[in-house]
Amino acid sequence: MKLHEIQPAPGSRTPRTRVGRGIAAGKGKTAGRGTKGQKARAGGSIPPWFEGGQTPLHMRIPKLRGFKNRFKIHYEVVNVGAIGDLAERGAFQVEGGGKSSKAAPITINQDILRAVGLVRTLDKPLKILGAGELSAPLFVVADAFTASARAKIEAAGGTVNVLEVPTSPSAALGVDDQAPVEPATGKTGRAPKARATAAAKADEEPVAKGSATEADSDASTDTEPVAEAKPARKGQAKASAAPETTDAEATGTTTADEVEDATATTPDDDEPSATGEAEPAPGDDA
Repeated sequence: MKLHEIQPAPGSRTPRTRVGRGIAAGKGKTAGRGTKGQKARAGGSIPPWFEGGQTPLHMRIPKLRGFKNRFKIHYEVVNVGAIGDLAERGAFQVEGGGKSSKAAPITINQDILRAVGLVRTLDKPLKILGAGELSAPLFVVADAFTASARAKIEAAGGTVNVLEVPTSPSAALGVDDQAPVEPATGKTGRAPKARATAAAKADEEPVAKGSATEADSDASTDTEPVAEAKPARKGQAKASAAPETTDAEATGTTTADEVEDATATTPDDDEPSATGEAEPAPGDDA
């Protein structure tokens, strides 16, 4: 075989049927559509949901009736009557058990129920229902029990055990006697200490401020009388008593009128002073 001799398998490829090309071609005239009618026209296709004019199925079915619970738990359900029947037949008896094993209650869980064919899968939680009668004492372990199922199991001398998922961390084995230690977080563990230190500082600040104010008051009381007892300096007294200098005095020149006024205002020795007391003579004793 050569490359130019390769052909597709016989019947795998057929030529396209050309319609409307005359009677001799085999698909002329009506072109395979039949004689007249809706389906013989162009664009006369019928949708799949059309039912000839009657109310279609998508309009007949009820809608907007209730809702679907997204949080519903789907259980594998088993009645106590079915468990009781298998227990009477001996399906749960342990092989090689003595008399003591017969008197003890039989343990029933989801694995055992699946082994005997009462449960299909282990992916769903197990729930025990109360339909039927039970006479054998059983120790039943399941995820949920109805009130009637619990009452019938306990009335027959058995016990129930509900499997619960823990919602909080439990203590490790062997440390039950010790007191539980609460983990101290960053904020909760340091907040009381910070508050205590802040309160202590707040109590110390008023005491320090009070002592400082008392020391200042004592110092002021000690220094104030001394300041009052000191006499004023002569320079300051002269500066306060001296009149303002004029422009002439500032330049250091005097006029004739100023000289006459100075001689006129100079008091005589015999005249009394402004205080009303006579000034002592130079020869008199002081």
